[in-house]
Amino acid sequence: MNQSALVLADFIPGDIPHFQSIDHQDFDFEKLFKESRQNKLFITYFILIKNTKEFFSLIKKRIKVIKASGGLVKNGEGDYLFIHRLGKWDLPKGKVDEAESMKQAAVREVEEECGIKVDYLGPKILTTYHAYLLKGELVLKKTNWYEMGVNKVPRLKPQIEEDITAAIWLEKDKFSKIRQNTYPLIEDILNTI
Repeated sequence: MNQSALVLADFIPGDIPHFQSIDHQDFDFEKLFKESRQNKLFITYFILIKNTKEFFSLIKKRIKVIKASGGLVKNGEGDYLFIHRLGKWDLPKGKVDEAESMKQAAVREVEEECGIKVDYLGPKILTTYHAYLLKGELVLKKTNWYEMGVNKVPRLKPQIEEDITAAIWLEKDKFSKIRQNTYPLIEDILNTI
């Protein structure tokens, strides 16, 4: 949600800076989204609730969910693939087409956005959710992220028509460049490495 996070949990960890508790009975997703757009700081919003899965299912029923897939791609030298889109560093991903599996979409999107051929599709790393406005409507994007690999170090060709201005291979010890200008969800994915 913009630069903030919404966490559904049955407890609040003691080491979370800048958090705000929300009563689940008063929860209004659209109102919270608008409020989060005005905040300049990263805030973690917590909803304390016993059955988190059931509550999250209720949220997803009230808002349009768009499915997407992407990849954390490693080359033959152990470097990782990043793209620069709309002023931020990101990982290649995109919407799932009708009759396409999440895995198929992940491979297709990586190949289209970076001009490479994926040689290895591994397990799902995690699933993220991101709220944003699409043509004035609040939507929730569900993205499955997969481990991927390519042989050697293929030349990258950013897909300009998708607003991708750069695609690079980067060593793990140089991720600070990415972390300085990326989204919190991308940082979460990088933390899995």
